Amino acid sequence: MGYLLLTFAIIAEILGTSLMKATAGFTRLWPTLGLVAAYLTSFYLFARAVQHIPVSVAYALWAGLGTAAIAAIGAAFLGEPLTLAKVVGIGLVVSGVVVLNLGGAH
Repeated sequence: MGYLLLTFAIIAEILGTSLMKATAGFTRLWPTLGLVAAYLTSFYLFARAVQHIPVSVAYALWAGLGTAAIAAIGAAFLGEPLTLAKVVGIGLVVSGVVVLNLGGAH
């Protein structure tokens, strides 16, 4: 149950972050409301998830997978360059998440 909640928390966080640019500095109402709703949902689901998953593992997954997904979305849809440094950085983040999970943080 905890990992399912965490999955939806990550999806909501990715949605909120993806809307950030569309808010135009919080001057556009609907994207701003979408961003706020997505982040509130994400934090609520994350708080529920850590009742079942160690916070260190949950936060590493939430932050790491969210970061990797946003980098991919930025490259695919927002015209941001995907440089070698970004790819290596994403690989390091994902590796860190794997090490935390395998390292007995449970």
